Amino acid sequence: MSDSVSDCTKPRTVVTEPEVEALVRGICFKTGPPRTVGVEVEWLVHGLRSPQLPVTPEQLAAAYAALRNLPLRSALTTEPGGQLELSSPPAASLMECIGTVSADLDTVRAQLREHGLGLAGFGHDPWHPPRRFLHEPRYDAMERCLDRTGPAGRAMMCSSASVQVCLDAGYEEPGPLGHGRRWWLAHQLGAVLVAAFANSPLAGRTPTGWLSTRQLNWMEIGPGRAGAPGLDGDPRDGWARHVLDAPVMCVRRDAGPWDVPEGLTFREWTRSAAPPTRDDLDYHISTLFPPVRPRGHLELRMIDAQPGEDGWVVPLAVTTALFDDPAAAETAYRAVKPLAERAGPLPAPHNPLWSAAARHALADPELHEAARICFAAAVEALPRLGATTEVMDAVRAYQDRHVIRGRTPADELLDRLSGTEGRPHGKDIRT
Repeated sequence: MSDSVSDCTKPRTVVTEPEVEALVRGICFKTGPPRTVGVEVEWLVHGLRSPQLPVTPEQLAAAYAALRNLPLRSALTTEPGGQLELSSPPAASLMECIGTVSADLDTVRAQLREHGLGLAGFGHDPWHPPRRFLHEPRYDAMERCLDRTGPAGRAMMCSSASVQVCLDAGYEEPGPLGHGRRWWLAHQLGAVLVAAFANSPLAGRTPTGWLSTRQLNWMEIGPGRAGAPGLDGDPRDGWARHVLDAPVMCVRRDAGPWDVPEGLTFREWTRSAAPPTRDDLDYHISTLFPPVRPRGHLELRMIDAQPGEDGWVVPLAVTTALFDDPAAAETAYRAVKPLAERAGPLPAPHNPLWSAAARHALADPELHEAARICFAAAVEALPRLGATTEVMDAVRAYQDRHVIRGRTPADELLDRLSGTEGRPHGKDIRT
């Protein structure tokens, strides 16, 4: 959601429907050896003394003004509800990525402490209702558009946070690291990642009945905005069709509020009397929020923000290992293939498998088994990717504490809420 806004004052160079197809095919899947990795880490911001009290807009504005002057290697942006996002530059290795983001986070935290603020890792704000901090034409239009499908859009904009792993699209040729296999794997493994890292069971301090409420919100936004293309056929063709058939969120204006058309697809816009420009196409793609977004690389968007200062390292390390190590990628492919058959033909995340991952997480037996296999493969692969002992220890600790036991950070949040820490939940928590 932190994509840059293109300049709508540029000269208009319209694009036709065939040109859109060609452009999308060319820019969204850039194939080659998997060499780089990145991560986008989102955080909720809270007061250090009273984390459960809302932070005032004035306090946020003062802190964020100071953050803009920090010498960071990562891009630091603000989400509509005041969440912070740190986006790493492409790194040549997993450890380079972790080192860059860790150093930048230390700098950001130190500056926030001077303003009495800290960062909290939850997939969905467990305390406060959605409240918008940024009031800009883009977010005014987004709110108007998303309100048409219910309250989930505002929750996504203002109350959610994630760990987004960015990986190269892969080789043009078939194989464990081929772009077709990686595209398929990203969507099928995505449900396992939702389940294994579920960390958003609360809203308004009350259990929602879902261990990943953040994923529930994405599903409720609707398939046109947050769905995925069908996975049969060429990924480029499927994504190009999806972009063309997705609804237009807004038509930008040089002055005044932006238009928010209802039911207008980008394909229909290209056939209108006032067709869109290349800049409009770029902007339209930035308003689509699928679980996996191709941006030249693959952006995996389904993982809840994690607790602890370094909790984000584990999903980054595990996901990178399962995609970039050929043996681990093959193991993950075999582990999730039965899950794909269970999910049926519907595209993720709008299918029973992803719903089960968001509601029950690793309490689902098949997701639990797939997660156990995938974590074991990642642990075996990480030394081959140069992971340090510290990273390996963090992954093993998560594996022992959560995955092997069929639990997630969401389960621990519910334990603390109900006063049953360390004991199984009753059925009323899960349903």
